[in-house]
Amino acid sequence: MARYTGPTTRINRRFGQAIFAPSKAFERKPHPPGIHGPRLRRKTSDFSTGLNEKQKLRYMYGLTEKQFRRTFDKAKAQRGVTGEIFLQLLETRLDNVIYQLGLARSRQAARQFVCHGHIQVNGHKVDIASYEVKPGDIIEVRDRTSSRQLATRNLEDSQYRTIPAWLALDHDALRATANRLPVAEEMEQGINLQVIVEFYSR
Repeated sequence: MARYTGPTTRINRRFGQAIFAPSKAFERKPHPPGIHGPRLRRKTSDFSTGLNEKQKLRYMYGLTEKQFRRTFDKAKAQRGVTGEIFLQLLETRLDNVIYQLGLARSRQAARQFVCHGHIQVNGHKVDIASYEVKPGDIIEVRDRTSSRQLATRNLEDSQYRTIPAWLALDHDALRATANRLPVAEEMEQGINLQVIVEFYSR
């Protein structure tokens, strides 16, 4: 399945939460999409529940099904709690780190920001959104006028967003450091990871 580029409000209404940036349309119609308005939901199967949770998380991080499954398989191959490692791998993607730092307004915008070559890691330009940020890495906006102006504008727009404790940002230098890997309470909440693990383990 290709990366989703369709109506975002429809996805928000489908899952009943702001997967993408919420709009007034979502606030007016928080019920599932459809021409008949609010209606009773039929009992869902275990498969349907797992699929919905998987799709919800995939939409949040903006990955294709192939990228999402590859990340899950990588997490499964490592020692530890698969669900937590899986979410850790998603959280430490470079595009997500840029979003968490407030250098972009959304994960989609962060992916574009990285792919357009505005970011460097440890002194080297990195334009791969899936780059895995590791503890000790230094992430900074490249020393170009266009890059720094865009990053500064985005920081002003997201000044009230809380930066996770595992990241440290120098606002003036537009430079950040990954102090460590994120722990469970610092990662995306509201997702039933166990259901996703069971879905992929069928």
